[in-house]
Amino acid sequence: MKSTIKEIEERFDNDVERFSKLETGQQTTLDATFNMELITEGIVRHHPTLKSVLDIGCGAGNYSVKLSQKKTDIDVTLVDLSQPMLDKALERVGAVTQGKVDVRKGDFRSIDFGTEKFDVIIATAVLHHLRDDNDWETVFNKFFGLLKEGGSIWIFDLVRQSDTALQQYIYQELYGEYLTGLRDEDYRDHVFAYIDREDTPRSLMYQLNLLEKVGFKKTDVLHKNLCFASFVAFKTEEYHP
Repeated sequence: MKSTIKEIEERFDNDVERFSKLETGQQTTLDATFNMELITEGIVRHHPTLKSVLDIGCGAGNYSVKLSQKKTDIDVTLVDLSQPMLDKALERVGAVTQGKVDVRKGDFRSIDFGTEKFDVIIATAVLHHLRDDNDWETVFNKFFGLLKEGGSIWIFDLVRQSDTALQQYIYQELYGEYLTGLRDEDYRDHVFAYIDREDTPRSLMYQLNLLEKVGFKKTDVLHKNLCFASFVAFKTEEYHP
């Protein structure tokens, strides 16, 4: 039985401090700080006139903080299940951006943002909480509708391998070795247990194909290391600020 949204919310309510460190990122996530720099710098370079950003599952706001340090006048909408996370994100992002910061507590899927509201959507370490294929397609359709013409979505997340043998090797063995190296085998088993309880990741190819299915004109892979990948999708072929 997978965790409920309420159970996931409660876990994050008690983990704000760990998610508030730009320097270390999230240790269980491979290349967290590298991807934070890669994505935020990619956003700034692709969107030189960037104004509006939606950060889904923002946690303590690391990505929006990093992006606001590079582009100081953006308006940021922060969304998360956890109120303590949102409080910390608002405090941190508000300290570095000269633009507006809006906070929306709740499940992104049920919040009405309107349509064509944002230049950029950031979704990092959040989509693995989606469940069945209908859930995934509904959310990706919502992403498409929320973006302005020329907009883009930037994703970094846990992914599965399409092949069972490769999933066993890359996730269970290689990623398992990484987690054991962080602490010990008990810690590895703890991380695997809450991933199994909370998460339903899809493969990188599944997500790229789905982004194109719902209407995105271009996709690109930014980085992949074992079971973590970052990638981007563009609503139109070219960006016209």
